[in-house]
Amino acid sequence: MAEAALKTVPLHKARALRWLQKYGVYAGVALLLVVNVVITPHFLSAENFRTQAVQVAPVIVVALGMALVIGTEGVDLSVGAVMALAASVTALYLGYGLVPALLVVALFAAGVGLANGALVALVGVQPIVATLALMVGGRGLALVLLPQLKDLRNPQLASLGSGDVLGIPYLILIAAVLALLVAFTVRRTTFGRQLLAIGDSRPAAQLAGLPVRRVLIVVYVVSALLAAVAGVLATARLQASDPTSLGNLMELSAITAVVVGGTPLTGGRVNIAGTVAGAVLIQLLTATLIKHDLPPSWTQIAQAVVIVAAVYAARGRGKR
Repeated sequence: MAEAALKTVPLHKARALRWLQKYGVYAGVALLLVVNVVITPHFLSAENFRTQAVQVAPVIVVALGMALVIGTEGVDLSVGAVMALAASVTALYLGYGLVPALLVVALFAAGVGLANGALVALVGVQPIVATLALMVGGRGLALVLLPQLKDLRNPQLASLGSGDVLGIPYLILIAAVLALLVAFTVRRTTFGRQLLAIGDSRPAAQLAGLPVRRVLIVVYVVSALLAAVAGVLATARLQASDPTSLGNLMELSAITAVVVGGTPLTGGRVNIAGTVAGAVLIQLLTATLIKHDLPPSWTQIAQAVVIVAAVYAARGRGKR
């Protein structure tokens, strides 16, 4: 399919398009790094790199789950609401200890993911509609549980947010480990192959006897759990729970990272390395604009341009 689409353009343009599809996100990251080295004071400082990495870690974690969902030709708009819900539940149950609080967070997140998956796999609701309902309902529940900002003073949570191993923050290590686990799952496990087959053609997967419903439900549960992890990480870094703003527009950042990273919205493929690079690209772009005193609205415009460019480059890429 991709080859047929590329035959309609000159050979040199087709080659350039293939290169852009495969390596464009990495070239974008490299270009932004070079630009910042030239125009941004103190960009090469260790503290700046640490800050950028810590800020992008929750985005990476959410984008990993989004990549799995998009790989099934779906989408999960509820991830930002799950982050807010995780923040609210963490604040409410932190008095019982960090581990019990995290277990309750996991239960709430699994419930949201199970609802998303059941609506999509069992009821047949379109993913964008099902997850939109949970996006609204999840944010509402988060605000019912905790209507306002709450400062958190917990040594274990503070250690999670600011601690490190050999100078590498826990947040970065957690994001890296999760990225490796998701990449391994997609590439080396039966579940990963089933996921891609469903995204490639759900009717064919059903005819082949694959457990389509079960895989879809698990995918949405995993996406919600990863969003909850991101919510806890963000809460730990801020040392505060703010369900009114935490996770706002995170679903758009995650979708952008996935699409820019080379995973087609048509499903059937998942590019985890590209997804991580896409999240880094968005973070660098945002940080560059902020450091040069441009208003937040310019960040949204820049992200829109990146999305359009990624979709344009993905023309004809199709499925596997």
